[in-house]
Amino acid sequence: MLEVFENILTDRGSKYSVSGAPAASKQDVLSCLKSLKKNKKYVKATHNTWAVVLSDGGSLKSDDGEAGAGMIILRMLEREGLSDHVVIVTRWFGGTHLGGDRFRRVQDCVAYYLAHRSS
Repeated sequence: MLEVFENILTDRGSKYSVSGAPAASKQDVLSCLKSLKKNKKYVKATHNTWAVVLSDGGSLKSDDGEAGAGMIILRMLEREGLSDHVVIVTRWFGGTHLGGDRFRRVQDCVAYYLAHRSS
């Protein structure tokens, strides 16, 4: 079941949400993304970056145009020891480039998800 936390933070006009769900394969991840994008505002988002650590030892990630964001999510999931669970960070660009701060915002969103998700 996809868990969505909306409007986690705003930085210089960019808005962020974070979502996640159990996912043991790429097909599960794609299913989660499809479910998220049933809400049209997520289809219109600038970026839906995501990552998952698979229990078979593999991993998958997507930057969706936000270079490096998928790797940040992946590293945080690895440190947490959370496998077979996709985390999706969504950003709606607010008109001002955030530079390196965009990575801190992705970290903030993943940390929020990890702290507030249902187990």
